[in-house]
Amino acid sequence: MEWLNEPVNWSNSDKQIVVNTLPKTDFWRITHYGFIRDNGHFYFERVNTDFVVDVEIRGNYKALYDQAGIMIRADEKHWIKAGIEYVDGVQNLSAVVTHNYSDWSMTPLHPSPSSLRLRVERHQEAIHISYADENSNYVPFRLAYFPSELSEASAQRERELQVGIMCASPEGEGFEVVFENYRLKEQSAKN
Repeated sequence: MEWLNEPVNWSNSDKQIVVNTLPKTDFWRITHYGFIRDNGHFYFERVNTDFVVDVEIRGNYKALYDQAGIMIRADEKHWIKAGIEYVDGVQNLSAVVTHNYSDWSMTPLHPSPSSLRLRVERHQEAIHISYADENSNYVPFRLAYFPSELSEASAQRERELQVGIMCASPEGEGFEVVFENYRLKEQSAKN
């Protein structure tokens, strides 16, 4: 795995990746706020097939928009991030889909969970985002369009995507997040 915007303090053991986010980090493009941020922490693998990726996330969320989850990225203008985002003292299940402009969907999690198990699946141009409920059943949260060839650069890389874990602290001074049992399973594309 490799980093985009490697944090100063992080560790990787057999089953855990622990990250301390840097302040004023985020992934966002233009919509509503008018700015572009591409300095969040993203630890990824390169994949050019369909896949299933899942991880359990536990964060010490403190400040507005503290976030942690899974990210899929073709380039700086085409990406998806999904996971927990902390808003007004509440953990929210959140997804941002970006095709030049970011959109944002979220739903509050009451009560706030001690951890969240998240799964993201790619089936050709479709991205399925699910989370595990209290009975460990995966519940669909969002279905998003993410074409296999988004730009000349990604076409040249044979539909290669970067897939992995992300975290950021847009407003705060940083927080600690633990990613447990990260697993990426590549699957052959079905026609």
